[in-house]
Amino acid sequence: MRDGTYRIYKNGNPVAELLYRLGKLAARRAWIVIVAWAAILGLAGGAFALGFTALGNSFDIPGTASSKVIAELEKELPDFAGASGTVVFHTDDDTALTAKQKSAISALVTDADLPDVTTVVDPFATEQQRADQAAQLADGQAQLATAREQLEAGQAQIDAAVASGVPAEALADQQAQIDSGLAELKPSETQAKLGAAILKDADGIRFVSDDGSTALVTIAFDKTRLELSEESKQAVVDYFTTTPIKGVSVDFDTNIAQGVPQVFGVGEVAGLLIAAIVLIVMLGTAIAASLPIVTAIVGVGVGVLSTLAFSGVVQMASVTPVLGVMLGLAVGIDYALFIVNRHRKQLKQGAELRESIGLANGTAGNAVLFAGSTVIVALLALNITGIPFLGLMGTVGAVCVFVAVLLAITLTPALLGLAGMRVLRKRDLAAIGKPVAGRPARAMSTARAAITIVLAIAALLTVASPALSMRLGLPDGGSEPAESTTHEAYEIVADKFGEGSNSTLLVTAELPAGTAEEDVLQLQADVTKTISGLTDVTSVAPIAVSDNRSIAAFQVIPAEGPNAESTEALVRELRELPPVNGDMPLGVAGQAAINIDISENLAAVLPLYLTVVVGLSLIIMVVVFRSLLVPLIATGGFIVSLFATFGAIVAVFQWGWFGIVTPSPILSFLPVILTGILFGLAMDYQLFLATGMREAFVHGSPARLAVAQGFRAGRSVVVAAGLIMVAVFGGFIFSESTIIRSMGFGLAVGVLVDAFVVRMLLMPALMHLLGRSAWWLPRWLDKLLPNVDVEGAALERRHHV
Repeated sequence: MRDGTYRIYKNGNPVAELLYRLGKLAARRAWIVIVAWAAILGLAGGAFALGFTALGNSFDIPGTASSKVIAELEKELPDFAGASGTVVFHTDDDTALTAKQKSAISALVTDADLPDVTTVVDPFATEQQRADQAAQLADGQAQLATAREQLEAGQAQIDAAVASGVPAEALADQQAQIDSGLAELKPSETQAKLGAAILKDADGIRFVSDDGSTALVTIAFDKTRLELSEESKQAVVDYFTTTPIKGVSVDFDTNIAQGVPQVFGVGEVAGLLIAAIVLIVMLGTAIAASLPIVTAIVGVGVGVLSTLAFSGVVQMASVTPVLGVMLGLAVGIDYALFIVNRHRKQLKQGAELRESIGLANGTAGNAVLFAGSTVIVALLALNITGIPFLGLMGTVGAVCVFVAVLLAITLTPALLGLAGMRVLRKRDLAAIGKPVAGRPARAMSTARAAITIVLAIAALLTVASPALSMRLGLPDGGSEPAESTTHEAYEIVADKFGEGSNSTLLVTAELPAGTAEEDVLQLQADVTKTISGLTDVTSVAPIAVSDNRSIAAFQVIPAEGPNAESTEALVRELRELPPVNGDMPLGVAGQAAINIDISENLAAVLPLYLTVVVGLSLIIMVVVFRSLLVPLIATGGFIVSLFATFGAIVAVFQWGWFGIVTPSPILSFLPVILTGILFGLAMDYQLFLATGMREAFVHGSPARLAVAQGFRAGRSVVVAAGLIMVAVFGGFIFSESTIIRSMGFGLAVGVLVDAFVVRMLLMPALMHLLGRSAWWLPRWLDKLLPNVDVEGAALERRHHV
C-alpha cells in the first residue's frame, strides 16, 4: 500500500459501520421501516392540510433602492406605496366599446369592495376628467388671452392719448387700473403655462385606447407587493370575471394574476418514465428498477408537503416547492440507485442477502451520505446571499435532499429485504458465484488524453461564450404562456397603449423644505420637464403631493417594455440625475425598477456565492481524495461546465435560438441557484468516479492504470445516474412557467455537460497526464486531515464474503 493511505483502510469509518448495521436492521424489520415512513408521509400530509396557504410570485429584496422609495411613500403618500395592478377590458371584435359596455364596466368599478384594495380607478371617468381639465385649461387660456388683449388695448388708448397731448397725470387712474390688471394677470398666465406644459408631457398616458376598444382599470392595494396575499389578488380576478360583459373580454396583468406553476405535470411524468426505462436497462428487472422511483416519490411527498406546511408562516414563492420536487426526484432516484446497484453486484458475487444489504448500505450508502451532504451544504449556503426568497429556496431544496438521503439509507434497505433475490434476472441467479469474464482495463494513451483535453475544453468554451452577454431580469407578461390571461393583457396593452405602458415607473421628488402651496405647480413642472427631456421617456405626469409638501410622486411611461435594455438604462439615468433645481433629488420605484434592482442585487451576490462554493469544494475534496491536484481538476471542471451551462441558457432563452421561447433576459436568480445545485451534483459524480481511481491506486495499481480501472468501475452507474437526472430535470422544460422551464433546462444541461463531458472525458484525461502526481499530498497535511473513507473500503475488507 502507498504511504499515508494504509490507516484509512485499517481504522475505517465509524459512520460506514453504523450504516452497515442500519441496513441489516432495516432489512430484518422491513415492515416496521415501511410503516414508519408511511406514518411520516401521513403526518407531512396532515401538516400540509393544516398549514398550507397560497404561494406567491414576489421576489422582492429588502434594502434596494426601490424598497427605500416605497418606505418613504408609506410614510408620506401611503396610497401610492402599495402594490397595484391592471384589469384590461377589450372588445372581442376590436371595435369601440359601446355605451352599454362602458356603463357595465363603470358599474363594476363603482361596486367593487375587495380585500386590501384602496382604490379602483374608472377609466372612463378618468379620461373624462382629463378631457375636462384640458378643456378648462383651454378656456382659461382663452379668457386670459382675451383679458390681456383688453388690457393691452386700454394701454394702447392711453399711449395714444398721451401722444396727442393729453397730460399723463389726467390718465393716472386708468394707467393704475391697467397696471394692476396686468400684474394680477401674470400669475394666472404663469400657472396656465405650467399647466399646459405638464398636460403636454402627460399626453401619452391613457386609460382608454385611441380606438376606444380597450379600457384599463387600475387597482391599488394598501399592502406592498411583498405583503400582498394571493387571496386578495384572486379576489380581484374572481370579482371581475364573475359578471361577464357581453362582447368584452377581461384579462389581468402579472401583478394580479401571475399563475402559480404546476408542481407536477405531463412533462415531469415523461421524465420519470424515461428514468424508469434507464433503470430497467441498467438493473434488469422491474422490481429493482421500481425501488429507486418509489423511494424518490415518497421523499418528494415528505419533503415538499412538510415544507409547504410552513407557507402560512413564511412567504414562499411558487417556484420554491417545484425546486424541491426537481431535486427530490433526481437525487432520490440516483441515491437509491447507487445502493441497489452495489447490492446487486454483491449478490452476483455470492453474498448472503442481508449481509449484502448491510454492506451496500455501509459502502454505497456512506458515499450517498457524503454526496447528499455536499448538495445540502451548497443549498444552505444560499442563505449567505442575504436574499430571503433565495435562502428559503435553498433551505427547502436542502430539506428535500436530506429526506432523500434518509430514505436511501433506511427505506431502500427495507425494500431490498422484501424484494429478496428478485432484484436479479434469471441468468444472473444462475451465474451467482461464477467468475465473470471480461477484458482487463487498459490505460489510455497519452496522445488520446491530450486530444481529449483539447477538444473537451474547446467545446466547453465555445458553448460558454454566449454567457458573456448574459442579461438578468424577471419574467414579464410577454413571457407568460401564450394562452394565459397575463400574456393576453400584456400584448393588448402593448398594442393599444405602447410597450412602455407595461413598465410604468413611479418617480418621487423630495421637495425643498418649507415649500408653499402656490409653489408646488412650478416645482412639478420643473421635474416633468427634466424627466420628459430624457431619451426613452414617452410620458410623465404628476400624480400626488404629500400633505406636508415634502414629497411629490410622478408616473413615468418608458418607451419600451420592463425587460428592455432602454428601460433598464432609463432607470439608471433617472437615479444618476443631479437633484432637480439643485435641491430636489429623485427616487425611482415601480415594477420595472423593482425587477431591475432584484436582478442587480442577485448579479452582485453571484461572485461571492461562487467563491464560497468553490472554496468549499476544494476543502471537501482535499479531505476526501487526500490530494491537492485532484480537487483543483474537479473544481476547474465544475467552473467550466457551469459557464457552459450559462452559455446554453443565454443562447436558448435570451437569444431565442431554436424558437423554444420568446427571447427575454435570464431569470435573475437562476445563475445563483444553478451554481449551488450543480456544484453538489458535480461533486457526486466526481466522488463515484475518483474514489474508484484512488482505491485502485492505493491497492498497488500504477497511477495511469488506476484511472482506467476506477473509470470502468464507476462509469455505468454514473452514466445511468446522469441520464436519470437529465430526464427528470428535462421533464420540467415543458412547464408553462418560464421560471420552471428555464430552471429545468439549466439543470438538465448542467448535469449533461458536467457528467458526460467533464467527469467522464476531461477529468480522466487530465488524471492520466498527471499520473502519480495527481495523488500527491504533503505529509504534514496528510497527518492533519481526518479519515473519511467515503466508500467504506475498510468496512468491505472486514465484512466481505
